[in-house]
Amino acid sequence: MAAPLRHRNFRALALGRTLTYGGNSVATVALGFAVLDVTGSVVDLGLVVGARSLANVTLLLFGGVVADRLPRPLVLQGSCALAAATQATLAASVLLGFATLPLMVALSLANGAAAAVNLPAAAALTPQTVPAGLLQRANALLRIGVHLGMFGGMSAGGLIVGWVGPGWAIGINGAMFAISGVCFAFLRIPTGGEPGQPRTRPLRDLVEGWREFSSRTWVWLVVGQFTVVNATWSATTAVLGPALADDTFGRTLWGVLMATNSVGLVAGGVLAARWQPRRALAYGVALISLMALPMLALAGSPVPLVLFPAMFLAGAAAEQFSVAWEVSLQQNIPQRRLARVYSYDALGSFLALPAGEIAVGPIAERVGTGTTLTGMAALLLVATAVTAASRSVRGLARAEPGS
Repeated sequence: MAAPLRHRNFRALALGRTLTYGGNSVATVALGFAVLDVTGSVVDLGLVVGARSLANVTLLLFGGVVADRLPRPLVLQGSCALAAATQATLAASVLLGFATLPLMVALSLANGAAAAVNLPAAAALTPQTVPAGLLQRANALLRIGVHLGMFGGMSAGGLIVGWVGPGWAIGINGAMFAISGVCFAFLRIPTGGEPGQPRTRPLRDLVEGWREFSSRTWVWLVVGQFTVVNATWSATTAVLGPALADDTFGRTLWGVLMATNSVGLVAGGVLAARWQPRRALAYGVALISLMALPMLALAGSPVPLVLFPAMFLAGAAAEQFSVAWEVSLQQNIPQRRLARVYSYDALGSFLALPAGEIAVGPIAERVGTGTTLTGMAALLLVATAVTAASRSVRGLARAEPGS
């Protein structure tokens, strides 16, 4: 499992991504409570969280073009610098008492823009840091590191928010972004995509990426599934979950529950590094149905004894899918177009995030939180069943090393 760590570029990428996701996990716990402390409104919380997703979705295609045209390490360093600045400003506003809803929305927009550039560049770099035979293990190790960072971030976020408040937790997030940018400075990959490719206009780059994306049925079907999965999961964990925690079992325990989800993600990554079936994508797609468990557990009277295993299983299932998805894209998409396909993937997967995060608060106030969570679980299960039934998904086989 540790073979990819022999490669310097992979080590720099893995450490940078671990720190980035770890810091974001601190903020995931802290941001919800920061907004609730300032405004006291779950609707306002949805607006702040949704603003980040809106900027992310709007600029993802631009991020993919940038990552295929410019040196990807430089792109990562710039995005980390912007993210560090936004989180430092947000932390200062909360700690010094000048935080307002418009300011938090504006900073969330800027942070979402940074993420839109970071995501396709980081994902497309992986096959440039290790030999092809190590690709599955490299993806699994990257994601194990990411989720160990998320576990630490969720745990620390809950504790810090409970002890000294959300402002300090968001400040730590900003510092971790800055350190992550330093790690990416050690990457030694000179070009954004394959060397020697002629420069084209950005619009033509987007059209070329779209053709690559839309020509494979299994790609756009899975992305369509995750339009629903990501919207319902984020609405649960970023909006309704913190509000329910405030009313029932408390903020610190919510942070521990989110950390339990990260433990499941790590466990799923360890399993994926050691074994996945040859038709791993179909297997991973079907397992996503387990992500409905926490929604159903929260829909009634939330019981931690039930929520802990539900969050763990949801994390393990999501990671089995994620490794299969990363390897499927990296083995089937040409390297020079990979970042653009990742950007279309992220655009489709996150397309409904802002609407879900913004709308879920008013919907829950109108029909009830339990009914809203049950409805979202049903949507997730239907989207998963439709995708799992596709022949293109069931028939895609993982390429063996050397084939």
